[in-house]
Amino acid sequence: MYWPLGVPQVYSASKTCKEYLTPDDSIDSDGEAEDDTDGAIRGLQTSRNGNLFVTITETALAVWQTSPIVLLTAVERSRSSVANYGTNIALLLKPDASIVAVHTLNGFIITYWIKVDPKARVYQQIREHETPSRLSDTERSIAQQEREGFREVFLKFRMVIKIDAGVARAVALDDELIVATEKPAALQCIRWAPDNVGNQTSTELVSRMAWLQKKSSITEMVHDRAMGLAIWITKDGRAYTVQRLLEAHNVPGTSERLFKGFEFHNPVNAENNAVKAAVNARFSLLAVGCANSEIHVYTAKDYVGNVSISHKLHPPANVTSCGIIKTISYSPDGYCLFAGYERGWAIWSVYGKPGASSFTADLTLANENSDSWITSISNANWLYAGTGLLLTSPDDRRLWLLKMAKSATTSCFAAANISRTLLLTDSSLMVFRGYDVPTYMTITGDFTLWKKVEIPQIYLLNQRPIRSAIISLDGRYVAIAGRRGLAHYSINSGRWKTFEDHEAENAFVVRGGLCWYHHFLIAAVETNESYEVRIYSRELGLKASSLVFVERLSSPAVIMALSGQDSLLVYTFENVLYHFIINMTSTSISLVQVGQLALNSIIRAPARVRAVTWILPDHQLRDGDPSQDVAHASVVFLVDAKLVLLQSTTNEAGLKYDMRVIANNVEYFDLMRDQGTLTDSPDNSLPESPSDESPFVNAAYVDRGLRDSLWYFDGNEVKCWMDVEDLLVSASSENERELPQPISITTDFYPSSVVLNRGILIGLDADLTELFLPHILRRYLSHFDPSAASSLALRYQGLPYFSHALEMLLHNVLDDEVDAPPSEDILLPSVLSFLSSFSDYLDILVQCTRKTEVHSWRALFAHLPTPQKLFEESLQRGMLKTAGGYLIVLQTFQQSSGSVECVRLLQQAKEVGDWDLCKELVRFLMALDESGDMLQEAVQKLNLTFEDDGSNSPGITDTRLKTPRQDTRPKTYTVNGDISGPSSPAKGDPTLISQAFSDEADTVASEDYFSLQDS
Repeated sequence: MYWPLGVPQVYSASKTCKEYLTPDDSIDSDGEAEDDTDGAIRGLQTSRNGNLFVTITETALAVWQTSPIVLLTAVERSRSSVANYGTNIALLLKPDASIVAVHTLNGFIITYWIKVDPKARVYQQIREHETPSRLSDTERSIAQQEREGFREVFLKFRMVIKIDAGVARAVALDDELIVATEKPAALQCIRWAPDNVGNQTSTELVSRMAWLQKKSSITEMVHDRAMGLAIWITKDGRAYTVQRLLEAHNVPGTSERLFKGFEFHNPVNAENNAVKAAVNARFSLLAVGCANSEIHVYTAKDYVGNVSISHKLHPPANVTSCGIIKTISYSPDGYCLFAGYERGWAIWSVYGKPGASSFTADLTLANENSDSWITSISNANWLYAGTGLLLTSPDDRRLWLLKMAKSATTSCFAAANISRTLLLTDSSLMVFRGYDVPTYMTITGDFTLWKKVEIPQIYLLNQRPIRSAIISLDGRYVAIAGRRGLAHYSINSGRWKTFEDHEAENAFVVRGGLCWYHHFLIAAVETNESYEVRIYSRELGLKASSLVFVERLSSPAVIMALSGQDSLLVYTFENVLYHFIINMTSTSISLVQVGQLALNSIIRAPARVRAVTWILPDHQLRDGDPSQDVAHASVVFLVDAKLVLLQSTTNEAGLKYDMRVIANNVEYFDLMRDQGTLTDSPDNSLPESPSDESPFVNAAYVDRGLRDSLWYFDGNEVKCWMDVEDLLVSASSENERELPQPISITTDFYPSSVVLNRGILIGLDADLTELFLPHILRRYLSHFDPSAASSLALRYQGLPYFSHALEMLLHNVLDDEVDAPPSEDILLPSVLSFLSSFSDYLDILVQCTRKTEVHSWRALFAHLPTPQKLFEESLQRGMLKTAGGYLIVLQTFQQSSGSVECVRLLQQAKEVGDWDLCKELVRFLMALDESGDMLQEAVQKLNLTFEDDGSNSPGITDTRLKTPRQDTRPKTYTVNGDISGPSSPAKGDPTLISQAFSDEADTVASEDYFSLQDS
């Protein structure tokens, strides 16, 4: 997922520009150029490699460098050019940034060459009063690059293309320019250079495209090179997937066919008409922005029209507040979708989890400060491998660069990156260190728990953008890889290690991932001569001769992953999964290949694989031969967004693998076996198996905890299979059973990781946590497995917020069943029976009643002893504050007036010296009887006297407690969250009595550790 970082940087062009005249311009006073270089930006396009981007105004064209953002060159069209061809209305850029084209108002396309002069330099910085001998090697290198400046870029006129039929929309591809014309509606393909027979143009009428609706015209076109697919939107609001046909597809004797396509979005009404589109090649998704500001996302399963709806994204505000969609764009890695609206913007994760939005901002303040990036968006382009977003607004000459932080999982899918939150920005890393704090401390997104690590400037200058990052499972080390080379960092020492030799750094590129094994960094790399898996030691410097071990591969690695204690899995583009054992001694480390698995008939496109791991049976882990792991393993692949399980079976033909898709729309998954130390119990003193004292323990039950659980996030909910072994049994082809339903946990935030030993899901922002323990306990109890529930609860009972987790379990079940019709499947009795085995059972009950509405109490106490008995039990245990909570229940159920019990409780509170409770009980008696008679009788019976000195201890100054003066001012009372008043509640009203017990004295324990909303 992606998160914006602060306010954006602002750029704009100066008025100094270079005039270049087209052939039709006359060199006289009428041919003077319009000074519009710094006018409102009308178009924005970025090159494929991200090094350059181009902008246009009504009459000017500018070329910018992205790192750092500087204006390199600009062309101002003359007045005669504007008069003849019209003002600029759209911008086209050849993906390699060699040609830029401008679509003008009068139906012309003006093209320019973008030329780079390797000898000329611009923005050369000269430092005066500089002493080179006092500079470090890094500072000298930076100063040298600043003195060299940047290569000069200039624009050269190429040609003007006249489109007599009018230009509706155009798109620039590698080999040609595709233009959709208006009258007649047709598609013209204009090659950048003539083919081998001299032809440069070809045309196909829309009316001859049988797969298009008759009398349609094209209003929008987007093309994705990775998928080789385009989306066309027609005037009637339909959307089509389109492919460009080669000459070989045309049948001799028939009219030339240039395109084939299939309709996939057919609006049912005008509100669903398509207006904008985007392609996500990484996940095979097609996004269509509709007239009602919704975004419909489709899954493209093939190229023959098999496209189905995946999900819908609703705008963060109503259509009136949002306005129409102006642009939609996926991040380069496909994990984030940005939508720019007429009146703001919003982002979502790839499968629909809402992220940041400008619609929560103060619009009055934004307008006062002219922050148009908040109030309206016209163009948006991603930079720096997704860590920057370039925005423009209508009628604004400024460029806004919004920096983004993205999860390291998006670039390097590894168990360590999922279990420990690591964020990557354009120039730094952000490491969340809350996993290592003691359990009595907070584990929220507090800023103090984040460590910001600046990436070395010398590495950024040479290798930006940073493409991947990895953290070790123990959180001690991180590593990064840019365009070439790598660097690594120690969290404890705060020191980076980079290559001293730039040639050695530039000799390889990391392709296939990174992972840490103890203090060794394992990298899958590609050089000019070979494909390798390299091992570097953190204790050694980075240089060509410091390699600890090299394993050569026959093809590039797609992904690699650590599994178990000492296994390394490497999946390659040959569709082969290699299994290595990491052999580490006190003096050396090496990789030993012990097996491999060919998957040619199973995985069709190796490049679509995002992650891999496997599951070995316990007997194979303990006593098996590692060379036989391949035969026993169940392999888990994440292909696009499908979680695929391969299970091995042996028949007469030999080893066979059965494939089954176990989950869809998976943004990430986490197999807890791969987390290592992070799956340990929250308290090392906790028993590994349940205590025999628990009434629910079955002697035959084998306690596995959640170490074998499998979690994944589908964009809406976190889902969990508690025991992967049960999943394997159900998924086996021999059993032909349905898969067990995973537990679903909904959060209001994006869950960045599952902290198993704390029992929580955590998000990025402060105080965003969600307890998962209540959900899992509920599943066990609903499946009549109290032994498993008791075992799991014992593992977490040392957590300071354990009681709150049990309270949430009761609260959720009660809310779901209070209004449900009577049924034999009611879960509340089982939950209450389970809770009764814990010492704070009475506290949990009273806390739950305080946080639920009164009409739910009868459903709860229908399965409990009477409130009178619970009150008596609380007194016997010395739980005086808990007993005070039951006074409200007694009075509400009219089983007692509460005065007698209150006096008894007041007596015990006096004996133990709990004067805070005494004060609350006095207020309770006053609420029962506003005349004060009941309170005066109780005080006389207990022989109490008080002095009003503001202290909490009693003092003797007056033997008579006077009745408080009646307050004649209007009063307001809170009743279950609603405000009522000014009339006073009736005598003995439980809503007034409940005010006598302040939440400040006995808040839920977890509120000291989490900001969890009470349901």
